[in-house]
Amino acid sequence: MHFKNLYFYSLIVLFLFKATDSFSQKSDYEMSAIAFYNVENLFHPEHDEGKYDQDFTPDGSYRYTDAIYKKKLQNMAFALSQIAIDKVPQGPSVIGLAEVENEKVLVDLIAEPALKDRQLRFVHFESPDARGIDNALLYDPRYFKVLGAQALPVVLMENGKRSYTRDVLYVTGRLMQDTIHILVNHWPSRVGGEAASAWRRAVAAEVNKKVIDSLTQMNPNAKVIMMGDLNDDPISPSMTKVLGAKGDKKTIKEGDIYNPWMSFYKKGIGTLGYGDSWNLFDQIVLTYGFLNPENKGWQYYKAEVFNKKFLITPFGRYKGYPHRSFSGTTW
Repeated sequence: MHFKNLYFYSLIVLFLFKATDSFSQKSDYEMSAIAFYNVENLFHPEHDEGKYDQDFTPDGSYRYTDAIYKKKLQNMAFALSQIAIDKVPQGPSVIGLAEVENEKVLVDLIAEPALKDRQLRFVHFESPDARGIDNALLYDPRYFKVLGAQALPVVLMENGKRSYTRDVLYVTGRLMQDTIHILVNHWPSRVGGEAASAWRRAVAAEVNKKVIDSLTQMNPNAKVIMMGDLNDDPISPSMTKVLGAKGDKKTIKEGDIYNPWMSFYKKGIGTLGYGDSWNLFDQIVLTYGFLNPENKGWQYYKAEVFNKKFLITPFGRYKGYPHRSFSGTTW
């Protein structure tokens, strides 16, 4: 499905800080960045059996050649290489990704010159999504060690039949000696209308909520990060009612989920431009464990939409909107 005048940044960053043993002044801390990026149909041009990826082949509607694929990899790698380096020169410790086709595109992505020196690794499972797109987690092994990972199905039943969407990628790891849990999402789209499709995103939200509740009931200070392209805004029912995420940091207590993007949304800041309005579908939310000042280890510092000049169309009809890979089916 093609959307008219739909343009993405889809690049968001969450910054954490950790006091050192000698913490006595503002400079005595470490900083880490956690990011999410929807890489927007990162397909390899070869057809994968069992997937509806024919549009992204040389003979498909996008005329998706090897040359286009290589240029897209180059563009994506450069964008990823620039995230957060003004605050964390080594780049994010972890980056959640949406819309990757398979393991091959991830191998090719991290081998790009802009990223190669970081020696990134990834976690990825094939999901049952009909289009063949999955979630993944890139990570820097110098700072993040994977302890476990699994794919959590989002089961959508309608008229007695199951429709298939992206699994939730659940990864547990050690971020420089601090155990954190990461949930990477790409929730069902708004095809058919926002209201008519809301139940699908509510199902996806509930998958995350069950994991978060289970972890925080065992340990009220459990550190859980949920991220992704949610196809809903911070004020949508899936976020406020199902997930129960709140935007006022001062009110967050044990068992609560903090959504720093609520204030961004209310200020008109988004990650997706449609027509003359903005949505903030890409979000990273976190549990009380990152906010409790008495809890040792990593603490939440700030959030940012990564919208550097090289990502923005500088002239023409869509001046000020993000660049995207395709306009319609044109590269």
